[in-house]
Amino acid sequence: MSAQLAAYATSTGEAFQFWVLGTVAVIGALCTVLMKKAVHSALCLAGTMIVLAIFYLANGAYFLGIVQIVVYTGAIMMLFLFVVMLVGVTAADSLKETIKGQRWLALVCGVGFGVLLLAGIANASLKDFDGVGRANANGNVEGLAALIFTKYVFAFEITGALLITAAVGAMVLTHRERTERAMTQRELSEQRVREGTQLPPLPAPGVYARHNAVDVAGLLPDGTPSELSVSKTLRDRGQVRDVSERAISDLRALEQRTAERLERTGDERPAPKRTEEASK
Repeated sequence: MSAQLAAYATSTGEAFQFWVLGTVAVIGALCTVLMKKAVHSALCLAGTMIVLAIFYLANGAYFLGIVQIVVYTGAIMMLFLFVVMLVGVTAADSLKETIKGQRWLALVCGVGFGVLLLAGIANASLKDFDGVGRANANGNVEGLAALIFTKYVFAFEITGALLITAAVGAMVLTHRERTERAMTQRELSEQRVREGTQLPPLPAPGVYARHNAVDVAGLLPDGTPSELSVSKTLRDRGQVRDVSERAISDLRALEQRTAERLERTGDERPAPKRTEEASK
């Protein structure tokens, strides 16, 4: 009887930890949905995952806590964050609905997940439980393995089959079979010469040596920006910065200061001075 009462009892430290970290987890989950920038949403989701890992460790589920940090937060979430930062997803990209009815489908899935979550919480609160002491009697990893490979073995196998099917399907959808021989470098060069396309390499982004950002068009010798120096993706998104006028004004100011330093204006050039050795 005392063991059952101990399972239901909650210490002051556990209650303080739950309310503080639970508040942080809820705020992080809300920020994940409400943040306008995808990078900020990913960071908030990573914070929520770390809080969940702390909950697992506090309840004695050490294996789940370490997996939550190493696999989900440390590997999958960070990879997703790096991809978002590299691709540069903006809030405007999510306004287009590529699949018809996906918003209603997402709403139905969210409501269904909420019903399952409430049902699970109600089922856990209405029945008696012994805590994690019985499950971790021989160790957390051993107890988890016993449940996975005995009681939940079919669910575990089905989940693994679904994940493998999803991975294979992603590779099949992204694979493109080559139906013809790849052209060599010499053949590509000859084709460019015949077609009269861009023969030399594309110009690099940036304004001369003053700017090397990828979203700044490089200037040609006549001062006009070169569109080929900026990626087509950035041009389509409208994320190209136009600094040509500022760069030209800076170059003119530099030429003027140089002319003033050399004490000449325009095309005037100082006459060469003969040294004493040359005069002899």
